[in-house]
Order: sequence, then structure tokens, then C-alpha cells
Amino acid sequence: MKTRIRELRKERKLSQEELALAVGTTRQTITSIEVGKYTASLVLAYKIARYFDLTIESVFDFSEVNE
Repeated sequence: MKTRIRELRKERKLSQEELALAVGTTRQTITSIEVGKYTASLVLAYKIARYFDLTIESVFDFSEVNE
């Protein structure tokens, strides 16, 4: 799944570690989400979106997800 996390982090000059600490996960998880190797749980997606004051749909691209 594609995300805007890397772009949003860079705009705010945040490291992966800083974002991970803010949303209660690990740097490795943020890295995996950014490169598309891991899909965030709904709870984590919500926390990330809320951290950036955005909706989940604004951060995560669901256009390629099979129903």
C-alpha cells in the first residue's frame, strides 16, 4: 500500500524514530510501512493520520487495495 508518510515526515523535518515514538511503534515499523512491506493496522493508521492532523485517506492510498 502506498502512503504519504515519508513526504509528510520530510515536510515536518521528522525522523522515522521521532514519528515512531509519537505514535507508539518502532522505527522499523515506520520504515516497513513507508516502503510498502507492511500494512499498518487500522489503529496505527489512525494514530499516524491524527499525528499529521489528516484523515486516514489523506495519508494512505487505498486505490490499489483489492476488495
